Amino acid sequence: MDATALRALQAPLKDQYRQSPDAAVVTLTAKGSLDDGIACKVETGRALAVAGLHPATGGSGAELCSGDMLLEALVACAGVTLKAAATALEIPLRAGTVSAEGDLDFRGTLGVDKEAPVGFRAIRLAFALDTDAPQEKLDQLLKLTERYCVVFQTLNHRPELAVTAMKG
Repeated sequence: MDATALRALQAPLKDQYRQSPDAAVVTLTAKGSLDDGIACKVETGRALAVAGLHPATGGSGAELCSGDMLLEALVACAGVTLKAAATALEIPLRAGTVSAEGDLDFRGTLGVDKEAPVGFRAIRLAFALDTDAPQEKLDQLLKLTERYCVVFQTLNHRPELAVTAMKG
């Protein structure tokens, strides 16, 4: 897809959202069911993913770690966003990789140390790009990727959160 095709694809959506801002608000959902042992089967829309305890918290390593899944979601979103931005900016990319790594202190997760944070204390996102684009263009590409990556921005600006439980 080139920049013209991308603009043509998105133009009617952008017009619709300008005319009717409520049309731009979409509720995404995820579902899972509690599985045998300490695991949760997550419906991904394409397959069934089984998440369990990370080995650092007593897991076998046979199931997916939700922390890894969070980083994978960041990599996926950032990669798609970067490709869309590169297309719009007409920056040719011959190839590229996206990687994310995050530091967790499992003392917090296991309740060993109440001062240790539960969750990632740092996440690093990196791109290795095969391109001849000048550095100014790459800087602009990274700025747009950071700005428009949904997962990155969600992590960067805490959304309103709510937790509920009901019988049934």
